Amino acid sequence: MTGGRSVRTARRLAAVALPALAAVHAAPVISTFGPLRNRAMPRLAGRGRADHIALTFDDGPDPKSTPHFLRLLDARGLRATFFLLGSMLERAPGLAKEMAAAGHEIGIHGSLHRPLLLRGPRATLDDLARARDSVADVTGRPPTLFRPPYGVMSTSAHLACHRLGLTPVLWTAWGEDWRGRATPDSVHRTVTRDLSGGGTILLHDSDCTSAPGSWRTTLAALPRVLDTCEDRGWQAGPLRDHAVPGTGS
Repeated sequence: MTGGRSVRTARRLAAVALPALAAVHAAPVISTFGPLRNRAMPRLAGRGRADHIALTFDDGPDPKSTPHFLRLLDARGLRATFFLLGSMLERAPGLAKEMAAAGHEIGIHGSLHRPLLLRGPRATLDDLARARDSVADVTGRPPTLFRPPYGVMSTSAHLACHRLGLTPVLWTAWGEDWRGRATPDSVHRTVTRDLSGGGTILLHDSDCTSAPGSWRTTLAALPRVLDTCEDRGWQAGPLRDHAVPGTGS
């Protein structure tokens, strides 16, 4: 009888505890809501000084597309922040080394582009540590910035970032450039609609997790995005020049 009660009690406790633990794990997902994040979480959103725009790219380094972005930025005398996927870095370490040598800031986007909400603490820590170590091995400098896949943080991710010396940074404006129906006009319009001084732009220099060929749309939109920043009196550059607390700026 006592044993039966113990089993039933354990099951009841599990029925209460497991959903509670899941809720704690998923609590940071609220930061995915852009308007709330931009107002209430300026550091996480990447809010910086009012005369500057942080230009950031996700999902590289991709040998078929990233060099086109590097050439365009170099022609305009600009540098940006690239959040690299560890799985892509392992395929093109030379390109990542070239990016860092050219003065671009390197952050990590994780090792694999998988939702953090589906990972526990150990798997999350291992993924971020692997990506961090890969960047450090290739560039000679440990990265300090992290952007989660899909822009969704978890409690485990925040704890892993703290342990690894990483600062999570999302964005204030994006181009939705990963969509198959995106056009240069739509990317430019979507970015600039939500952009204000001190904002952080999210674009993609690879289509490895996006619609095939979407990087060409992004590349075509980029000059207009940069022209708009210039016309509005904003200097575009990497997050390190953005004066975001905790990013080393």
